[in-house]
Amino acid sequence: MLFVHMAVLLNELFFPKTDPFTASLLSAFAFCSSYILRPFGALIFGFIGDFIGRKSVIVITTIIMAITCTTIAVLPTYAQIGITASWIITICRMVQGMAASAESRGAEIYITESIKPPLQYPLVAIITVFSAVGTSFALGISSIFTNVNIFGTENQYWRVAFFLGALIGLVGGVARTSLREASEFANKKKMLKMKFTDNKIEWDKNYFKDTFDNEKTFLTSLAYFIICCARPPCFYFIYIYCSDVLKHDFGLSAGAIISHNFWVSIVDMCGLLFLAYISSRIYPLTILKAKLFLFFTCIIFFPAAMYTYPSELTVFVFQCLASLFVFDDVPASPVFYKHFPIIKRFTYTSLLSSFAKLMTYAITSFGLVYSTKYFGYYGIFLILIPVGIVYYFAVKYFEGLEKVK
Repeated sequence: MLFVHMAVLLNELFFPKTDPFTASLLSAFAFCSSYILRPFGALIFGFIGDFIGRKSVIVITTIIMAITCTTIAVLPTYAQIGITASWIITICRMVQGMAASAESRGAEIYITESIKPPLQYPLVAIITVFSAVGTSFALGISSIFTNVNIFGTENQYWRVAFFLGALIGLVGGVARTSLREASEFANKKKMLKMKFTDNKIEWDKNYFKDTFDNEKTFLTSLAYFIICCARPPCFYFIYIYCSDVLKHDFGLSAGAIISHNFWVSIVDMCGLLFLAYISSRIYPLTILKAKLFLFFTCIIFFPAAMYTYPSELTVFVFQCLASLFVFDDVPASPVFYKHFPIIKRFTYTSLLSSFAKLMTYAITSFGLVYSTKYFGYYGIFLILIPVGIVYYFAVKYFEGLEKVK
C-alpha cells in the first residue's frame, strides 16, 4: 500500500520526467507491473499452500514484503543512477505484488477453513478491514513524510515510511510462525495421507491427482474469474485515476494528493467495517448485489458533476461514494472458496484471481488513459459498465450453486 499510494511521488523520483500524457502511461505501467508476476507467484505459493500448508505461505510472503520494503528504502533515485533505479523499483513492485496476493488469499482461506458460518463471513471480511487500516496507515505515514511544510523538502524523508513498512513486515512474519494450521485443510490432508498409506499409494506423486474434483466445473471457474475482475477497475478509479485528475486538472502536489487520499481511505475503512458487521446478519451474496446497484447509482453522476462543479471536493465526494459501494468479493469470499476442492483450493483460486487482476488492471489502467482522453470523464463507463454487467451474472450463478448446496 505504501508503494501504491506514494506512486505520485515515487514516479517522479524513479522515472524520467515527461509530459502529462506520457507520465500517465508510465504511471499505468508502474502500477500494472505489480501484477505481471502474480500468475507465477500463484503457482509457487499455491503449491506451497496446498502441499505444505496455508501457514507457511503467510509467513514466507510477509518476510518477502519486509525485504522489498528495505530495498526500496535504500534505493538511489533516477537522478543518481539513471534507468537502473527504474528497473530495480519495478522489480521490487513485481515481487511485492506477487507476495501480497498470496498473503491476503492465504489469510482468507486460513480463516475460511478454521471457522464455520455465519461467524466465518465477518471474520474473513475483517481481514479486508485491516487491509484498509494498513492503507490508511500507509497514507498517513506517506502524508507526514512527504509534507514539505513539516520537513522542508518533499524527497528527503519518504524512505522512513518504507523502513517502517519493513519493520511491520518483519514483526508480522515472526508473529505468524505461532499460528496453527487451518483445521479443515489439516484434517483433509491427514485423512488423505491415511487413505494413501492404507492402499500403499505414493503420497508425493498422487496427492494432487487424487483430489481433483469434478465439481470444479468450467462455469464455476469462469464465474469466480469474473468476480475477481470486479475490484480492479473500482480501485483504480478511486485511488489512481482520481489522483491523476487531482494532479493534472487541479495542480495538486504529490503530498497534497496523498493527504487527500488518506481521508478517502478512512471512509473506505469505515464502509468495510460496516460490511463485516452486517455480513453475519445478511447473506453475503445479497450484500454484493446491493453494493453493485448502489455503486452505479452514485457513479453515474460523476461526469456531469465534474463538468458542472469541477473541484477537489467533487472528486473527494465521488471517491468516498465509490469506496463505500465498491463491488467486489467482500464479504462473500468464503462462499466462493467452498465451491473449490480443499486440496486444490489455494492454487486454483490464486491462479484465477491473478490472471483476472493482471488482465483487468492492464485494460483499466491503459484503457482509461485513452478512453478519458477522447471521451473525457464519460470514458470511465467504457470499463465499468461491461465489468458490472458480467459481475451481476457471476453473482447470480453462485446464488444458484448455493441453492443446490
